[in-house]
Amino acid sequence: MSITSISGLLSNYSRLSDSSPSDEKDPHLHMRPDIEAGTTTQKNDERKTWRFVDGRTVSDAIIGLSDGMTVPFALTAGLSALGDTKVVVFGGMAELIAGAISMGLGGYLGAKSEEESYKATLRETQDQMVTDPASVTTTISDIFEPYDLPSELVSQLTTHLSSSPMLPSFLMNFHHTLPEPSDSRAVICALTIALGYFIGGFVPLVPYFFVGPTDAFLALRWSIATMVVALFLFGYGKTCFVSGWTGRRNVRKGLVGGLQMVLVGGVAAGSAMGLVKGFQVLAQRSDDGKHE
Repeated sequence: MSITSISGLLSNYSRLSDSSPSDEKDPHLHMRPDIEAGTTTQKNDERKTWRFVDGRTVSDAIIGLSDGMTVPFALTAGLSALGDTKVVVFGGMAELIAGAISMGLGGYLGAKSEEESYKATLRETQDQMVTDPASVTTTISDIFEPYDLPSELVSQLTTHLSSSPMLPSFLMNFHHTLPEPSDSRAVICALTIALGYFIGGFVPLVPYFFVGPTDAFLALRWSIATMVVALFLFGYGKTCFVSGWTGRRNVRKGLVGGLQMVLVGGVAAGSAMGLVKGFQVLAQRSDDGKHE
């Protein structure tokens, strides 16, 4: 592996926003064959094509939708045991709003904590570069050690990176393995989780808007049918998004993921309905005891 290949590998990692490239750099780091340059350009074009798909945003959406499709559904299914449609709708909407706000705030605080942790680690790394440069040099060598590179190449890379303004970025990416969070990460995380939770939880409530005030059980049947389909599609899509959409193996994984999602939602809804029904029976026995 040549130094040009190593430079191509390092170029795949993000740079710190507050770092500026040096005017004087090793010219060898910019010398690449035409074939390698063409391959790198093609890979960069592919990354640009998929840049709109943010893995973290997708993960946040999955978290919001997953909770929204189970918790509110279980609540509305449990409240349906009371037989009053208005109670189900009002209780479901209250839970949706409160749950979305709570989930959004949790996502916001979590992203802020991640940002603060990154900044603290960056400050420690920068302080270490000033107070203990020898340990930083050792750390650089340790990073390249698992790749079985020639000692001369490792020495050259270590020497270059030790005096490079991009050293903090290199250490954050390769030593601490912490990507730099964007400034809008916390807000996007909060909105994505909250919106996903609300959308996922609103689906089981839809049938209750189209039935009479005492037809909660009828709406429950439609809600169950709707949620079975929604949970299966969500589980299938979530699994195939990770493993792939084509191929018999990926389709089988998607089917298993969809069935697992339906099972989880069914257990949650059944447990909620059982608890509400149990409380209702206890309340009726208590009333009967008072009348006696």
